[in-house]
Amino acid sequence: MAKLKAEGRPALVTYFMGGDPDYHTSLSIMKGLASSGADVIELGMPFSDPMADGPAIQAAGLRALKAGQTLAKTLKMAADFRAGDDHTPIVLMGYYNPIYIYGVERFLKDAKESGIDGLIVVDLPPEMDAELCIPALEAGINFIRLATPTTDDKRLPKVLENTSGFVYYVSMTGITGSALADTGKATEAVKRIKSHTDLPVCVGFGVKTAEQARTIGQSADGVVVGTAIVNAVANALGPKGERTANPVDAVTALVTELSNGVRSARLAAAE
Repeated sequence: MAKLKAEGRPALVTYFMGGDPDYHTSLSIMKGLASSGADVIELGMPFSDPMADGPAIQAAGLRALKAGQTLAKTLKMAADFRAGDDHTPIVLMGYYNPIYIYGVERFLKDAKESGIDGLIVVDLPPEMDAELCIPALEAGINFIRLATPTTDDKRLPKVLENTSGFVYYVSMTGITGSALADTGKATEAVKRIKSHTDLPVCVGFGVKTAEQARTIGQSADGVVVGTAIVNAVANALGPKGERTANPVDAVTALVTELSNGVRSARLAAAE
């Protein structure tokens, strides 16, 4: 984030579901994200009962689980990616249940060894920081917190208390993959959050196109895209999961467009 700030441009943060549609294709997608312009990769941990995810990401998680993806395999995927890329930040994103079952101490040790830089665990509020957040920070892994339109100035300091890496601003109430939020309101929210913290603020939920990424990137430190990438994978599959196109090519083509949009954001803002 500091490097990108010095370059005067926002980050492109890309989410994909680990193990969708299978381990090897998913690993190729992860590599393709980095080569096509992603600055930060959010690696989804599939879970059978997600609460914040819309239908597209839920379906991706179920495809991954059906193909045999586990938390251990998701960590292995990160390690396999790290064998050829030791600089692109990897953030694991998901829910606490699989981590709890895996064991927090074991998970943090294995995550660190696999090259994980940060965690987003959407169902752990600040009141439960002792469960995972503080141990993660002590292990040298960033704990990235979500702020939403309902996170008011009274609540925000508590949310930011042990947050590190960046703040993920969820630009609307609702599930992933909803309609794009009002960019004017998102801009005001970024300003408000920045009045409480020096951390970078990345905006996500609903960004699907290069133009939307460009618009959001004019005020945010980063633009998060997830559902559009997951849909690119799904659209390359038939009703029984058979390939009708190459999912890797579909994702890299989309991410290249998004990257071009993000990279032109500050230039556009200065015009």
